[in-house]
Parts: sequence; C-alpha cells; structure tokens
Amino acid sequence: MPVRFFVEEIDFKINNPRKAVNWIKEAVKKERRSLSDINYIFCDDPYLLGLNQGFLNHKTLTDIITFDYSEGKTIAGEIYISIDRVKENSLKFQSDFEDELHRVMIHGILHLCGYNDKKATEKSIMRKKEDAYLSLWKKMFHVKL
Repeated sequence: MPVRFFVEEIDFKINNPRKAVNWIKEAVKKERRSLSDINYIFCDDPYLLGLNQGFLNHKTLTDIITFDYSEGKTIAGEIYISIDRVKENSLKFQSDFEDELHRVMIHGILHLCGYNDKKATEKSIMRKKEDAYLSLWKKMFHVKL
C-alpha cells in the first residue's frame, strides 16, 4: 500500500484508514499526479516541535511538517501531524476533529503536489483546495454537509 499510517509517542489510531487511502488516491489523481509512498506519522506537540527545530530551525508549534521526496509528477513523502495541534485547532476553529484532521492530511498532500502557503495568495489557493477535497471526502463517503 503506497499510503501508510504510523504513530510516534502517542496513542492514536486513524478512523477508517481504507477510506482515507481511497480519498487520498482520488485527490492525487485529480491533481494529475501519481502516488508513490506516503507515510503519515501522527505524533504529539513535543515530537513535532523537535522536528521543527532540528530540520527547519523553527521554534514554534505547528500542526504539520511535510518532507517531500517526490520526483516529477510522482509524489512521495513523509507527513508528520501533531494530534495535539489538530485537537486544539478543531476547538479554536469550532470544527469537527475528523474534519480538521482530514484538512491537515490533505494539506500535506497538496504540499507534495507543489502547492505552497507562504504568501496570502498561496494560502488562499491552498484553502480552496483543502475545502474542495473535504467536500470530496463527504461526497465519496456520503457524509452530510
């Protein structure tokens, strides 16, 4: 399976991993990319902060760090997600935890597809893409909007 889920230093299990894999494959296809290996690693704030400091020289908490190993149109990478941040952001933005988790998961995929989010215009495009793929999840699995 080209998409795998791991945990580091937390007790967490993704709901419906098979659905998540199918959704990710569909999103990658819609982005006109092919899928190689994607590893999602779910962790806590201290673990992700250590990566952020060690690899990116950032001293702040973040919800996601994506390591891109893509070649051409074939995407591959490691996507580290802080479940602590996802929980806090779901409260902060008054969104469902699963929706926030899916948003962050697809955010990593979009980075692997070449999208950035440093500038306001890039953030806007990224948000629209995230929203579209959250809608795709709901459409694929008949979740009420």
